[in-house]
Amino acid sequence: MTALQHPAPRRRREPGSTRSLSAVLTTFVALGAVLMLVPFAWLVVASTHSTNEIFSSPPALLPGDRFWTNLTGLFGSLEFGTAFRNSLVVSTVYTALGMLVCSTAGYAFAKFRFRGRNAMFTVIIASLALPGQVTLVPLFKMMVALGWLNSYQGLILPNLALPFGIFLMRQAMQSVPDELLQAARVDGAGEFRTFFQIVVPTMRPALAALAIFLFLGQWNDFVYPLIVQRDPAAYTLPVSLATLHGVQSTDYGQLLTGTLISVLPVLVLFLFLQRYFVAGLLAGSVKQ
Repeated sequence: MTALQHPAPRRRREPGSTRSLSAVLTTFVALGAVLMLVPFAWLVVASTHSTNEIFSSPPALLPGDRFWTNLTGLFGSLEFGTAFRNSLVVSTVYTALGMLVCSTAGYAFAKFRFRGRNAMFTVIIASLALPGQVTLVPLFKMMVALGWLNSYQGLILPNLALPFGIFLMRQAMQSVPDELLQAARVDGAGEFRTFFQIVVPTMRPALAALAIFLFLGQWNDFVYPLIVQRDPAAYTLPVSLATLHGVQSTDYGQLLTGTLISVLPVLVLFLFLQRYFVAGLLAGSVKQ
């Protein structure tokens, strides 16, 4: 009778090799971070120079003294303040309403059983493959029929039910235990109270990730606002900055200054919500 053969013990990784691997990975991550920061650093430096200095050879690598001149010229050459306000109002309201719509839809798909649920969710997922340009003409005709050209509601309402947002919230809300919801209903809580007082507080990471996606998408949107906003007073920031491109010449100092200012709200939002961002993207990826 042969003796049982035990598997060979795993060789432990030496502490020195572990530290070396960690150092190599840290170095690569640091290099990647530096490469990603270089374009933003150049944007900051270029916004403080004139057009001639930006295209000089060798290029200017240190900040100049033209920032306030570019900023003054920017506000004088177009309604930059109005465009900034329009973008801020539209993006903020759209983000708030989009979070409400996507979270309630995701909750319904995750926790309710109704006829046609799977078919409806399949259609929503399939719509992710539909290019946004396909819907431009129908949306424009709808805005004309409703009289919503040059209006905030024309920019906010059409895309509230974002398919990706519904998918993200549905996947996240599947991790909420059904027993917790049933206990709330037994205690006499209605569906709205259960949703807002029990479900929403547990979905903060996912909601923060959704808020970043919604705000960033609406803030940077260019094609759709260009089509439905015909009055310069109703332009959003990307459309307003595009008007700085002249036929003969373009003041790139002013253009890059406006671009820098347009980036700041997104950076502030991400800095406030960054600790929730990764957790929100991973929500629902592991079943409880």
